[in-house]
Amino acid sequence: MRTAALATAAATVSATAVSTTGVAPARAAGGPRTGRIDTHHHALPPAMRRWAVEHGLLPPEGGPRWGNWDLGRTLDTMDANGIAAGVASSPAPSEAFRDRNLALSGTRLFNESLAELVKDHPTRFGFFAYLPLLHVDVAIQEAAYALDELGADGVLMMANAEGRYLGDPAFEPLFAELDRRSAVVFTHPAGLADARPVPGVDEWIADYMLDTTRTALSLITAGTLDRHRRISVILSHAGGFLPYAGGRVEHAGRQGEGPSPEAFRRAVRRFYYDTAMPASPYATPSLLAAAGSGRLLFGTDWPQVAAPEVRRTTALLDCDPSLDARAHAAVNRGNALRLLPTLAKRLRRA
Repeated sequence: MRTAALATAAATVSATAVSTTGVAPARAAGGPRTGRIDTHHHALPPAMRRWAVEHGLLPPEGGPRWGNWDLGRTLDTMDANGIAAGVASSPAPSEAFRDRNLALSGTRLFNESLAELVKDHPTRFGFFAYLPLLHVDVAIQEAAYALDELGADGVLMMANAEGRYLGDPAFEPLFAELDRRSAVVFTHPAGLADARPVPGVDEWIADYMLDTTRTALSLITAGTLDRHRRISVILSHAGGFLPYAGGRVEHAGRQGEGPSPEAFRRAVRRFYYDTAMPASPYATPSLLAAAGSGRLLFGTDWPQVAAPEVRRTTALLDCDPSLDARAHAAVNRGNALRLLPTLAKRLRRA
C-alpha cells in the first residue's frame, strides 16, 4: 500500500507541476531576501576553464555541460527558478591534482576564481573552496587561505581520493583543522574507484549515489563526526542511499558488523542533505523520517543538470506532498541561512 500511495503521489505531482510546455513556473520569488539558496551549484569561470583546457582536463571545444559554464545563462536560470543565490563549487576528481605542483597552482586558481565571482556578485553567489585530498598538507593550507582570506562559505571535499574515503586516517589532520574553524564541508561524489560500468547506465545514476553513501558510512564508522563535533557536513544528492539503508546499517551494527545503531542515528540526524537529485515524492518521506526538514538544503546541480530539468525538478519539489509550507521555507532558504552565516550576512545587506 505504501508503494502504491507514493506512486500515486508522484504521478499527481508530475501532472500538476509539469504543464503542456513541459515545465511549470517556480513558486518562490527570487529576490535576495526571499529567494531560494542553491547549495549544490557548480561554476567554472573563464580563468578556471582556460586552466583546465591547458592541463588537459577539458577539451578546447564541447565536453561536459559543467565545463561550459556561462554567467549569463546561470543568472537567467537562477532568476527563472526563484534562486536568490548559488553557493558555487567546482568538483574535480582528486586524481586530476595528483602532481603536487599542479595541486598547489590549480587549487589556488580555482578558489581565487570563485572568490572573484562572489566579489563581483556578492548577493548572487557564495562558494565552497576546493581541497586537493591527495595532498593533505596542501589541503590544510588552502582551507586556511580560503576560509580566512577569501571568505569561503565552506570547503568542498570529494567523496573519495583514489579509493580512500573521508573517514580514512590520512584525512584526520585536515578534519582537525576544519573542526577548529567550525567549517562547513560539502561532499561531492567522485565515482567508484573500483567499479565496473553497467552497460547503458551512466555512473551518476547509481555509482555516484553509492560513493556518497560510502563516504558517509566511512565518517560514521571511523568516529570522525564524534571527534569533530563543530564540523557541519553536507551530503550531496539527498545522502545517496544512506537514509534509505538505515535499517540495514542498524541491523549490521547490532550484529557487530558495522557502526553501532546509536552512532548511525546520531550521524544521520547531524548530516545535511541537498535536494539535487533525487528530490521526489518517492524519496522525501524516508529522508524526512531519517533527518527532519531542518537538515535539508535546496540544490540543483546546475549546470550539469540543464535548465529545463532544473525547472522541472524545482517545480516537483514545490509540489512535493511530504513538505508543508514551513518545511518548504526551511528547505528553500532558511536552513542555508542558518548554516552559512557569511552568505546570510551579505543577503541581509541587499
